[in-house]
Amino acid sequence: MSTRNGFGRLLPAPLNIPPKEWLRAGVGALLGLFLAGLACSYAFGSSVALHLLGPLAATAVLLFAVHSGALAQPWPVLGSYACATAVGLLMHHLFGSALWVAAAALGVALVLMCLLRCLHPPGGGVAVSVVLADSTLAALGDQVFEPIMLNALVLVAVAILYNRLTGVRYPKTAAPRKDLHHTADVLPGERVGVSGADLDQALEELGEFVDVTRDELERIILATEQHALQRSLGGITAASVMSRDVQQATPKTTLQQAWQLLSSHHLKTLPVLDEARRLVGIVSLSDLVGPAMAQARFSWRGLFGRRPRVLMEQLMSRPVITVRSDEPAVALIPLLSEQGLHCLPVMDGERLVGVITQTDLIAGLKRHLLSAAQVSDHRVPAL
Repeated sequence: MSTRNGFGRLLPAPLNIPPKEWLRAGVGALLGLFLAGLACSYAFGSSVALHLLGPLAATAVLLFAVHSGALAQPWPVLGSYACATAVGLLMHHLFGSALWVAAAALGVALVLMCLLRCLHPPGGGVAVSVVLADSTLAALGDQVFEPIMLNALVLVAVAILYNRLTGVRYPKTAAPRKDLHHTADVLPGERVGVSGADLDQALEELGEFVDVTRDELERIILATEQHALQRSLGGITAASVMSRDVQQATPKTTLQQAWQLLSSHHLKTLPVLDEARRLVGIVSLSDLVGPAMAQARFSWRGLFGRRPRVLMEQLMSRPVITVRSDEPAVALIPLLSEQGLHCLPVMDGERLVGVITQTDLIAGLKRHLLSAAQVSDHRVPAL
């Protein structure tokens, strides 16, 4: 057993990447390298294209298999290829093509890539390839920039197109911040827990390069927190906290009838169901305020009792964001706290079985916290 455990420590950690993603990345790298090499062969000859395939293949691995990494974004690829080519040409012109010149070109290119924020490992290979160029590549002189940058541009273009067609967001850009209320307040979900400032400080204290963009790292941390929260909330689901006696309207419900329903039951929203009991919309207090104020204004038609009837089919919002009855509580929290929703219809297939309001969710979480506290109080302290 000890031998097996000792051997297991020598094995690399699992990639945590599904095999389908391996296949997707493999096909993308194949297409990217082939198309870039084909374009370079057509423009500059096969000898030049083949000499430059080494660094390009390494870049293809990053762009298609590690597309979330900071090293695999378009600027690091294009910037590193440009500055590595410049360094390689300069070192070759000044000192020739000796081994020490290639090593020196690699060191200088690395420092320059860091200064320009375009660190990309295959860029080091480009610098070395330019210093140790064969006669065909050396004959191009300063024009070697053209095939190298053509390779980089074609590969990045293929990566953008292929990754997006296969459902991968590339290049990675910062996700837009939701600002429903247009105020200076921090979003409710970001007021407690790990903040962006905490992440920046941790990265600064680490003092090392992390091969993942800051936004992707923040997304990983938030997803980890979500999984931890889901585990701590145990079996709380939409069905366990929802209200089952649902007050509802129809598309033909009038404005006055909707007001009466909301007022008598102290509600803020009403699901709208058609004759077949299908959920077709939802109305809230904010949807009714404008039309109600318009009807309250003086008009000659209103004086003679001829105000037009306002029906819910004119005011209801659609499509409706719904949740399943078995949806875990952790999935409900962002919907009710960050997306401006006050009520979530709960569906069992096509059938409306309940609604969850912010009050329902808070009450359910309170009950869970009280139960957890009672269990903790009954534990026997360790000796």
